[in-house]
Amino acid sequence: MIVLKSRQEIDRMRVAGQMVGEILALLKERIQPGVTTGELDCLAEKECRKRKALPAFKGYGGFPFSICASPNNKVVHGFPDDVPLQEGDILSIDFGVLYKGYYGDSAMTVPVGKVSPHRRQLLEVTARSLDAGISQALVEQRLGDISHAVQATVEPLGFSVVREFVGHGIGQKLHESPQVPNFGRPHQGPKLKEGMVLAIEPMINAGKPGVSVLEDGWTAVTIDGADSAHFEHTVAITANGPEILTRV
Repeated sequence: MIVLKSRQEIDRMRVAGQMVGEILALLKERIQPGVTTGELDCLAEKECRKRKALPAFKGYGGFPFSICASPNNKVVHGFPDDVPLQEGDILSIDFGVLYKGYYGDSAMTVPVGKVSPHRRQLLEVTARSLDAGISQALVEQRLGDISHAVQATVEPLGFSVVREFVGHGIGQKLHESPQVPNFGRPHQGPKLKEGMVLAIEPMINAGKPGVSVLEDGWTAVTIDGADSAHFEHTVAITANGPEILTRV
């Protein structure tokens, strides 16, 4: 069942989303060669607690960290660790907060120092695909219009869309209906309504679309070892168009 949010609820989600955006911006400033994802995880939780919010992911389904940290060929749900980041890596961070009963959720992929042209293109195309999806988050459009916009942005350039993981509705639960795939046909699926809030999150691979999950039960990696990128925003569908709640 799709839950529509009132203006008051979206106001509360806007506060949570702003926190997510602010904390991700702080993490982005810290990402450089030699930094560990474990350090970034500690910083994220510290900043979350400072704002009297809870890290949304920690303990969710048993996940043990505040951020998902997924470098290079890791797609999503990577565990932070004590391995220093290297010049030329790319790092995806997925992060959310729970504040006064409402969730915010966002993700970014960041270059570590100077990266190869192909890695930079992967980041740019994935970010562009998120923008394309958000542009279709309009009242009376169809869910498939968002999905198709993402897919049509990346596949002509030789990149592939992960099928196993998708975006989702969000509100008083971290994951609500509907699921938001990053692939699909336009003009298909449920109509988008004012008051829907969606976490739109393209996960795009440089190689094949397939992924596998490591023995930790969480970390998803590309099946061919190719790089992957992940961008996400929490977006409210309003009468005036899409509103990005997690943008700083």
